[in-house]
Amino acid sequence: MASSTVDFVLRPFEGLPGEPDWVALRELVPAATATARTNAEHGARDITVTTVLPDGWAALHRADGVVLLALQVVGGSGDASRDLAAALLEALDSEPGTAVQNSGLAGPGPRLQDVLDTTVPFEVTVEESFAYWVAADTEMTPDLKAAIEEADAGVVDTKKLAAVDAAYWVRMGAREYLRWAQPHDEQQVIDGLARLHGRRESGFDGAKFIGYFRSNGLVVPVWELARGSEAEDIEGAVAEFAPKFTAALADTEPLDANARRARAGIVARQVTLR
Repeated sequence: MASSTVDFVLRPFEGLPGEPDWVALRELVPAATATARTNAEHGARDITVTTVLPDGWAALHRADGVVLLALQVVGGSGDASRDLAAALLEALDSEPGTAVQNSGLAGPGPRLQDVLDTTVPFEVTVEESFAYWVAADTEMTPDLKAAIEEADAGVVDTKKLAAVDAAYWVRMGAREYLRWAQPHDEQQVIDGLARLHGRRESGFDGAKFIGYFRSNGLVVPVWELARGSEAEDIEGAVAEFAPKFTAALADTEPLDANARRARAGIVARQVTLR
């Protein structure tokens, strides 16, 4: 008898262009959109991937024909890629003006890797407002305006760095942080961070490495920045730090005593998102 359940997948976005950005938009970035396109088998349709949609919708086939797919949805099976593909296919098959509700557990079927054209870059735009939920020619009624303003009130100031891939500056209260999602296996990233931390080289220009998130099989290191730092203030420092980080990630020599101690401390401070 065929199984009606979906097996757990640790890295659901592996194989998609921009895997770290998929993870960042699913877990860390409040308001953003990104480009994607379905493959020829599924119509070669341009779609807009977004962080969230109104009322927790999984997808939206807007009245103007634009299809939006939300990443920050509640629940699902053990494979986020399968769940998102199910919502996307339902939206593509629906009439314009249709919202796709989060239907819970999707059974076996195509994943995003089977549905999307993986030659199309995943280009992220961080948004300051959720006004993109509606088409430009849509009448902005008082209720619609109020709904967007309410959603906008929860947006945390976030910017994507240009110096490196999948790095996001964020201001939370009076503090600023850099969250930099990594495309490498978890152990490789932790070992690289441990090598740097053991040599007291894990920070850069006033920025202090403070720990990491684990999410969707990837690691997102976090640095606390000098108070008041803006995203543009750290572009140069991150660009200078990147080769050192890359070299530490590529090092396959056994960790020395300092690095092993640093690694234990880093692992103790990790936070798992999902």
